[in-house]
Amino acid sequence: MIKTNQTTVKDVALKAKVSPSTVSRVISNHPKISEETRKRVLKVMDDLGYYPNAIARSLASKKTGTLGVILPNRSEDLLLNPFFPEALRGIIKGAASASYDVLLSSSTEGKSELEIVKTFIRSSKVDGIILMSSKVNDECQEYLSSIEFPFSLIGSPYDHKEKVNHVDNDNYMAAYELTTYLSMIGRKRIALIAGEVGQMVTMKRIEGYKKALQESNLPFDETLLYTGKFDEETGYTYGVDILNLTPMPDALIITDDLIAFGATKVFKTAGISIPKDLAIASFNNSILSRYSDIPLTSVDINSFDLGYYSVDLLAKAINEGVKGRKLIIPYEIVKRQSTEGEAK
Repeated sequence: MIKTNQTTVKDVALKAKVSPSTVSRVISNHPKISEETRKRVLKVMDDLGYYPNAIARSLASKKTGTLGVILPNRSEDLLLNPFFPEALRGIIKGAASASYDVLLSSSTEGKSELEIVKTFIRSSKVDGIILMSSKVNDECQEYLSSIEFPFSLIGSPYDHKEKVNHVDNDNYMAAYELTTYLSMIGRKRIALIAGEVGQMVTMKRIEGYKKALQESNLPFDETLLYTGKFDEETGYTYGVDILNLTPMPDALIITDDLIAFGATKVFKTAGISIPKDLAIASFNNSILSRYSDIPLTSVDINSFDLGYYSVDLLAKAINEGVKGRKLIIPYEIVKRQSTEGEAK
């Protein structure tokens, strides 16, 4: 934690034009403080770099015994995506092994991820924070790094790698190998439904896909690259778009099993034969890929391990001040009927 001992509650009160007791009530989330006053005081605290509860806890060598987990600000149906419950299962297991409780928060009621992070820290609720996704120019990573509050990241940071403890797969190589595999089984027109624009995982997988096309002497066609949310509706939407392409691709990589589940339904309804007409490969190797009507070839990214080791890295940050530690979790391409055809 950065040193802010030159700033006091009186300094905050003076600049915010309130009494010191009002500042204390804002910090403790007192219900009688107006929203206007709360915002003004919190802004002054940010401007002055004043984090009293966290600092006091550090000085007294006290800990909450709790880790905060920030789910991405995407949608209220986020936990329907199998990746997050499985990664959370790993986090909970890792936290229990390290004698921590877990405080889970999502971006509800219009609050941004950064606002939730700041609330966790100001109210002295957690000893450290786990971020479950990584964006380009991520304001949560910037903020936590700037105040030297312990955190770890599931994913790869866009910059400041020397400051951020993170656990990830080699998403570039995973997409590269999956694209190369489809090329080697004779597919020539390979489409990609990627994840959300601005997410590091999306960027890396697109890079790997493009590199594999190049090395397989296959052209990159901008019309075969789609980006969207990690949900079933995205699969439906782009499945319909792909059906209307002339010619259609003969292979499709989808960077999430939930998206693939939606797209596959569209293709089946339209009478597309999988994998004869269209080979499909996905990511996450979730229960959806294993028990789909047409079992999906999928990259097992070991979601549980990503969650489990994010706790290990965070514990090292809390207890030893470790920064910039990187851990790569291995992946495996699990081949099934959607690319290999029915077993003979």
